[in-house]
Amino acid sequence: MANELTKPENFFMSRFGMTENSLERVLGNALERKADYADLYFEYRSAEGLSLEESMVNHTSKSVSQGVGVRVCAEDRTGYAYSDEVTIDRMKLAAEAARAIADERGAVPAAVQVGQPVQRHRLYELQQTALDIPLDERARLLREVDEMARAYDPRIRNVMASFGAEQKIVMIVNSKGELAADVQPLCRLSVTVIAEEDGKGRQIGSHGGGGRVEWRYFFEGDRWKEYVREAARQAITNLDAVDAPAGEMVVVLGPGWPGILLHEAIGHGLEGDFNRKGVSAFSNRIGQKVASPLCTVVDDGTIANRRGSINVDDEGTPTSRTTLIEKGVLRGYLQDRLNARLMKMAPTGNGRRESFAHAPMPRMTNTFMLPGESTPGEIIKSVKHGLYAVSFGGGQVDITNGKFVFSASEAYLIEDGQVTRPVKGATLIGDGPDVLTRVSMVGNDLALDSGVGTCGKDGQSVPVGVGLPTIRVDGITVGGTSA
Repeated sequence: MANELTKPENFFMSRFGMTENSLERVLGNALERKADYADLYFEYRSAEGLSLEESMVNHTSKSVSQGVGVRVCAEDRTGYAYSDEVTIDRMKLAAEAARAIADERGAVPAAVQVGQPVQRHRLYELQQTALDIPLDERARLLREVDEMARAYDPRIRNVMASFGAEQKIVMIVNSKGELAADVQPLCRLSVTVIAEEDGKGRQIGSHGGGGRVEWRYFFEGDRWKEYVREAARQAITNLDAVDAPAGEMVVVLGPGWPGILLHEAIGHGLEGDFNRKGVSAFSNRIGQKVASPLCTVVDDGTIANRRGSINVDDEGTPTSRTTLIEKGVLRGYLQDRLNARLMKMAPTGNGRRESFAHAPMPRMTNTFMLPGESTPGEIIKSVKHGLYAVSFGGGQVDITNGKFVFSASEAYLIEDGQVTRPVKGATLIGDGPDVLTRVSMVGNDLALDSGVGTCGKDGQSVPVGVGLPTIRVDGITVGGTSA
């Protein structure tokens, strides 16, 4: 694998007996009709997972998949076909299927010449991935997670833990002659704790993390122990939670994972496809004020070792740091090649796909708000009566208007400038663009999530990162159970 780590394109060329000439013939076949662009996406993925419940490692899995996807773009139409058998003949058949959307009229396209290497970032040059660690050692970690969580408090009744790791090798070749390749490691440790007490019911706490990191990452500073403590603490804390109040109130969002609200309620609305089609709340608003001047929001796929980072996107474009909102003013959208071309904008390195069986679309990488000048303590102290939301569970959002509903998995009352009682059953209801205009204080404590995010869109899932400093929002509707 050493050569694959330095020149992953060699992996595909040697494994499947391909040459630049054979790739050029396939792309030429895809462009036989009038089309604007074509590309080939090769993928080889090896993944392993194991999980623990009731103090036993009760499930392990291992999978290997490979395949190639062929895409043809003609104006705003996309033809896509794929095969899990990577041969020249299969690729030609896929190319013929994909080009069916193209126009038969028009001049014969110029011959494709493959060989222009794309300079990728070096964000995760790992000496050893989690897949290189013996399965017994990974299982031992899960048992230690279980032991530590149960020792935290006798009210903890069950512990569920899982560890997943994969290594994906990709290569993208397009009709512009560009060739990009990458090796993408990824791993994640997840911990869920269930606590129960007579008269107080049952509560759940969850935490975890990971990224494009080595096995030792989880042991640096006893990071895995911090995951366990946080999951256990959340579950035990929620046993004493009171019913959440209902109504419109000041809400303070904590740093880190609460950035998922920013991701869902605002980030998706800034993706190029929704804006090209005019269905986003942010469509045709570049240069306009869309948020409080305290808000600057970026998407950055170039942060080393982060879960949402990639050296090149799934179209072979190097990832970038894209400013979406700057001091309240909308500055840009997240673009893949197709939507960038149609909107006469530059690709931002945000063309992503779940696998070779899926066509790419504009997606986020690591999306977060930049820090402000207030301290977290100053923000809390400024609130006479409100809600402090520390962590979120599930949520829903309507891209066309930004309306969202999010459930808080850990939240507290703020009374007279102090964080007081934990609450349960709190949901935040509002719309993203409106929430951004109500941000009145932004903390200096920006934190990114610990590396657990997975984003779904049109049936595809990809790893992402989110982040947020502590922020004060003056007026979000809170759905609760007490008046």
